Amino acid sequence: MSDRWGIVATIKAPPREVLDFVAYHLDQGAAQIHVFLDNQNPRAEAALAGHPQVSVTRTDGAYWRAGGGKKPAKHQLRQTANATRCYAGVRDLDWLLHIDVDEFVCPSSRPLGELLAALPEDQLCARLMPAEALCSDEVAGLDPTLTYCKAWMPRSPQTTALEQALYPQFGSYLRGGFVSHFIGKILVRTGLPDLEFRIHRAFRDGQEIAAQDKLGAVDLCHVHVPGWQGWQKLMAYRLEKGSYRAELQPARPAASGGMSLHEVFSHLHAEGGAAALRAFFDEVCLARPELLARLEAEGLLRRFRLDLGAKRRKHFPGWRRQC
Repeated sequence: MSDRWGIVATIKAPPREVLDFVAYHLDQGAAQIHVFLDNQNPRAEAALAGHPQVSVTRTDGAYWRAGGGKKPAKHQLRQTANATRCYAGVRDLDWLLHIDVDEFVCPSSRPLGELLAALPEDQLCARLMPAEALCSDEVAGLDPTLTYCKAWMPRSPQTTALEQALYPQFGSYLRGGFVSHFIGKILVRTGLPDLEFRIHRAFRDGQEIAAQDKLGAVDLCHVHVPGWQGWQKLMAYRLEKGSYRAELQPARPAASGGMSLHEVFSHLHAEGGAAALRAFFDEVCLARPELLARLEAEGLLRRFRLDLGAKRRKHFPGWRRQC
């Protein structure tokens, strides 16, 4: 027995990345994928529009005016508005998952639909915990077909010591060594009235729907750092508007020596420029052999074969990337 699940995502990315994301999740068994394009992307829009399991919406000015308002300035608000609107209109699904274009559902054994069907009928929400991808940037000896990830680290009395052992210089500023979110994303059972999505949560009548179960047999592979060069290109945007912005709280209270990622990266850049940021990248984001070995010893190493190109060619055989 299997439940029908679908995805909603607001995406601003090159066409190939959009199709990779969609094709991968179609291959994982997603019954529907709802893509809200956050910019003009005619090539991706044309390719997606021809697929029977995909709906694509261009979120231009007319789209927002039709919804009764102006385009929200922050992309996080656009994401949650689109997800909430999609949820209200979805049909023929048991669950809806709200994720980003750089996140990939990775069940370890049984398909996601089977795992969801096994949950109690009164369970309204389930959480997928992240596994943050490490970069292979010219590291010798790695399998190029695999994505190596650090898994989510449950809190325990030993967690702080383990974080420090894995990441001696920067572990005290991070939760589980994660540069991005460590609380995961949620699947919500469909058919609930007045539901409102947030990035990591969902609410009804002002009350959060608690995710009663972490689906331990599923990781959410998060390719947050796309290599040293790609990370550098994203840094300024993330510091101003994204996941490193100033208003986000540190992993540990400031009174205990905690610093937000905004503070960490701003300080490193001011004190040592690119060389200091590279030291952070090498310790935390790079698939160093010694880090992989320690993660594996602690049961925290994941290896995923995403095979995005093959899946894209399978589901969108007529599409070719223009050079």
